Amino acid sequence: MFDLDVSKLAVIGAVALVVIGPEKMPRVARTMGTLFGKAQRYISDVKAEVNRTMEMEDLKKMKESMDSAMTDVQSSVLNATTQLNQGIADLGQDATSSDNNNSFLPYWQPQQPEYKHPRKNWRLKRSAMPHWYKARQGVRTKALSGAARVARFRPTGLG
Repeated sequence: MFDLDVSKLAVIGAVALVVIGPEKMPRVARTMGTLFGKAQRYISDVKAEVNRTMEMEDLKKMKESMDSAMTDVQSSVLNATTQLNQGIADLGQDATSSDNNNSFLPYWQPQQPEYKHPRKNWRLKRSAMPHWYKARQGVRTKALSGAARVARFRPTGLG
């Protein structure tokens, strides 16, 4: 926009020095610097706002595409479940119509899990560390809460 070279800036500075004078020049330069800084901050704020609005538009477009994809998936799942329900109903009708004595026998029976005895695992018990070894090594066998620890280690004659 402005085509300013070093030579043009030097001419502007010399004219300003002559017009304003050497006494007022530092104060004018400070004022011009602060105004220039404010202008730069304002321009950067405007750029950031424009970038935010562009990102919001991109996010809105992405949200719309995700919504459309979600409705497509939802409709396909709904179609699959209706087809599955129709197939199950057809199987139920075939099973009831094929019986001679009109008693309904379930075509699917849930399998019972195998019973497992709740005994302890003896291998873990055999490899456990003995209490005398834990005591000698200083391993804590019981956990204390914070209040219990304070009560245990509180000095008794200070109070």
